[in-house]
Amino acid sequence: MDEPGHWTDAPDYSPEEWRTGRGEHLPAAGAPKGEGGDGTTRGEGQGGAGDAHPGPADDGDLPTAPATDDGSDSDRPADPEYDGNVRADTEDDGDVTAAATTADPGEAALPDPAPTASEPDAEHSLPQPAATGARPAGAADPDPATPPPPAEPAGAPARRIGWAADRELSGERLVRRTARERFRVGLRRAPAHVPDALRTPLLRSHRIAVLSLKGGVSKTTTTLALGAVLARERADRVVAVDANPDSGTLGRRVPRQSGATVRDLVTAIPGLRTYMDIRAFTSQAPSGLEVIANDSDPAVSQIFGDQDYRRVVELLSGHYPIVLTDSGTGMLHDTMRGILDLSDQLVVAATPSVDGASSASVTFDWLAAHGYEEKAREAVTVVSGVRSSSGRLIRVDEVVAHFRQRCRAVVSVPYDPYLARGGEVDPEWMRGRTRAAYYELASLVAQEFDRG
Repeated sequence: MDEPGHWTDAPDYSPEEWRTGRGEHLPAAGAPKGEGGDGTTRGEGQGGAGDAHPGPADDGDLPTAPATDDGSDSDRPADPEYDGNVRADTEDDGDVTAAATTADPGEAALPDPAPTASEPDAEHSLPQPAATGARPAGAADPDPATPPPPAEPAGAPARRIGWAADRELSGERLVRRTARERFRVGLRRAPAHVPDALRTPLLRSHRIAVLSLKGGVSKTTTTLALGAVLARERADRVVAVDANPDSGTLGRRVPRQSGATVRDLVTAIPGLRTYMDIRAFTSQAPSGLEVIANDSDPAVSQIFGDQDYRRVVELLSGHYPIVLTDSGTGMLHDTMRGILDLSDQLVVAATPSVDGASSASVTFDWLAAHGYEEKAREAVTVVSGVRSSSGRLIRVDEVVAHFRQRCRAVVSVPYDPYLARGGEVDPEWMRGRTRAAYYELASLVAQEFDRG
């Protein structure tokens, strides 16, 4: 206790010194009360309890503050960790509020009169506890002229390009791959002899449209297979566009590298200048064929119309030598007019069935009746049996003979379980006869490339 530097050597914080600093009148000093256990009086500087509590004679007149067990006194230095005489509150806003019960022996338990609103005592008033949630000291008040930012609607997802593609039931998500496909074991090669016509050089961008009056006749499969062969065997960029005015399935048949759709492309056309700008809106198949998907969002109420299609094809023709179009079902929708006007060559899809063959025949009738007779004569018909094996019950030779009288050439594609599942279309995984049939189709189409 007598070592130098002990807290008893600190500056005087006695009640007399504190009231003297405030300029208050000091009352007459009373007799010291209380003695220590050794018979000595606990005076000033000893931390005796007699200075902080009135004697027994004053108990009836003044309320008595609870006594402490350690003999502490009010002239003990204020320590935030000590809770006998000082209340420290730093958890809410970082401000420390201290209320010391320091009084002389005659007025030990009387609280100091709080300053009123009319008589503020700013010089000597102690800081008051801050309300819960108040700003820290020194924080600037918010500008009342600046309105708060608008709150986002609860549960409203941020709309982004291609957000609906995450929910599509695509072939990549649904189709189970075989062990051969997963590990790419024993890849099948292209036909030993690739016709020279397949590599005919192009003088300008060539536009090919795959169409039919009826749905479910393998238009999308034919588009993907033809585009895959052309992209694999040529050094040209090849792109396929889903021009279904409602919602097509072309984008679900390739691994999605971009969630953008043809509607997003239409919106962004004014800012697109280079091939890399357009590449952000396409997904590329393993063969190298690029695909621009259609929008599958059911909330979209505006169709992909004729003017939209013309703008897209005009843009793509400046960056892709070969542009394929997977048209929608029917022939009377608005987009079909632009497809027929801009196409250089038509591919008509049919199936080895009564309704599939008759619908393809009506398609030729419609083309001839609406001013496209010449394009109908130069078209190629694909009788595709990749959806079912019904060709064994249908006279396919009669179907082929009928269309040979109405167009330039006919290709018969046999049934293939790899294509029947409706997933990706890669020539390497097709059966030999199926792959050869699509190579024949690509060669027939490429024969028209040198016509300019």
